[in-house]
Amino acid sequence: MDKKTALAAFAALSQDTRLDAFRLLLRAGQDGMPAGEIADTLGTRQNTMSTHLSILHQAGLIRSQRDGRSIRYSANLDGTRGLLAFLLEECCGGNPALCQPLIAEITPSEGAPS
Repeated sequence: MDKKTALAAFAALSQDTRLDAFRLLLRAGQDGMPAGEIADTLGTRQNTMSTHLSILHQAGLIRSQRDGRSIRYSANLDGTRGLLAFLLEECCGGNPALCQPLIAEITPSEGAPS
């Protein structure tokens, strides 16, 4: 991930409702949630939530898919991994062994569901 893309992701996550929506979608997993359910869960008006979801989508942090008459959103795990990789890219002064405990903690073990 380049710096410009990372800055867009940070800007998208720097608002309270968007951060809550993103974390909710991470918990929801690959099935995601319909936009209306996200708004209801977070106690936000649907048109306001639509704007927040659009910003997260433009930042590459979530995906959308039409589901009948509604749109279902899910976390974009590739975008999330890219942001985490950007943050850890120069971690520990270029000594990856020092960062290994942190990396192991945030990455699923092989064969475990992600």
